[in-house]
Amino acid sequence: MNGAQSAIRTLADAGVDVCLANPGTSEMHFVAALDSVPGMRGVLCVDEGVVTGAADGYARMTGRPAATLLHLGPGLANGLANLHNARRAYTPVVNLVGDHATGHKRHDAPLESDIEALAGTLNGWVRRSASVAEVGADVAAAVSAAQDAPGGVATVILPADVSWDEGGEPHEAVAPRGPGAVSRRTIGAAAEALRSGEPVALLLGGEACRAEGLLAASRIAVATGARTFTETFPARLERGAGLPAVERLGYVPEHAAHQLEGVRHVIAAGARPPVSFFAYPGRRGELAPEDAAVLALDEPGQDVVAALNELAELLAEGVEPLCAKESRPDVPEGPLTAQNWVDVIGAVLPERAIISDETNTSGLMLPGAMFGSPRHDVLALTGGAIGQGMPVATGAALAAPDRPVINLQADGSALYTITALWTQARENLDVTTVLLNNRAYAILRMELHRVGADASGKKANELLDLSRPDLDFVRIAEGMGVPATRATTGGELAEQLTRAIAEPGPHLIEALVPPLL
Repeated sequence: MNGAQSAIRTLADAGVDVCLANPGTSEMHFVAALDSVPGMRGVLCVDEGVVTGAADGYARMTGRPAATLLHLGPGLANGLANLHNARRAYTPVVNLVGDHATGHKRHDAPLESDIEALAGTLNGWVRRSASVAEVGADVAAAVSAAQDAPGGVATVILPADVSWDEGGEPHEAVAPRGPGAVSRRTIGAAAEALRSGEPVALLLGGEACRAEGLLAASRIAVATGARTFTETFPARLERGAGLPAVERLGYVPEHAAHQLEGVRHVIAAGARPPVSFFAYPGRRGELAPEDAAVLALDEPGQDVVAALNELAELLAEGVEPLCAKESRPDVPEGPLTAQNWVDVIGAVLPERAIISDETNTSGLMLPGAMFGSPRHDVLALTGGAIGQGMPVATGAALAAPDRPVINLQADGSALYTITALWTQARENLDVTTVLLNNRAYAILRMELHRVGADASGKKANELLDLSRPDLDFVRIAEGMGVPATRATTGGELAEQLTRAIAEPGPHLIEALVPPLL
């Protein structure tokens, strides 16, 4: 057994049965070895950002890692943006990165690079396999490291000769450690704040955004009057009828500051203390009021849901959560706008849908339209590195083939990783993409004004414009094997979306909306 075979068998034995790949010459023995392990599914992506984003989406839905196969340092570098998003989501991902054969590295060949340095930017686990005898143990350690609470990105570097040398053996992965307990002292401090009678905000993130955590937080809020919010971009948010309708903290600092106005205590449960995404002239970076005390209920890797349940038993015994009742908006009449397209989604959303949300400025009103829709999961842009939506939808469809996946996608960020459509077509994945085409980088138009820069210049505005030429996403999708249509009215979008969800395989609907700004 060569090193590549031992790596794949170790992965499969540990329950990692999907490998998302964009390989090159140094990974050819790994490619050949895929046929020796029937339990491993290889999925080809023609862009490394799709590879890493799909691995993120897969793990968010399964709770276990997919493997990625990347070509040397440049291949890893091409996938770093979506690995950054995975890192911020604490998503378990195992990267296998090929490298030059050991004896070839001294030649400084054109693709030579410092792979350890690149992988180190992810603050995860990194190891280079120095010999074929070490591969199985290294891969097993990577799987365990990726799944150890709170989860993360683990990278194994496989020199080509280590992959092709004989003498490898699979290795049993060590069971990951489960989440640790939140200290009684911290739970007591949170209870004291909630009993104080002063305004409290509960900011939920991570596992607290799943059903059990949301229900416990709602009981606490009903009993104490605390306000509840989720972090701006949760990794996986369960939402819909029968669950608490929890507002997301605003992306724009002024909006978030308004939401937290008057709060004297912020309790972050599964979330980081709230800060603005960027610095702005004359504004604080912290979003909580200056006189508010901020308490982290848990640290990464601790069981935040158990802590919320304990608080609920302390403060809200016998109190029922406040949950959204089933309701749907009406399908809007007339042309689509940045305000009304969300009502179409809320009106026709199917049961058990998974939504990959990268709508950016076009989706500001999306949550309010869907609180009463059937139960669904939302996968958000955790790290803010755009180009996540299409790949994450691809990985979610691989993870949950029995559930409809809907990618709500802004046009600008779609262009980063639009080749995900090709993989969706190749794998016949049930992903319906609703692409909001406003022909602009609207989020950057907004930021140009907000940072106080001069927004009147012709050259500056041209850098934020996606017309000239206009992009035809219907033809782009069709060229990648994905059936596509175009909608300009609420009725058209509702009819096309309903039909696309009902038909097997991928679809794209280009929804034409005017820019918000």
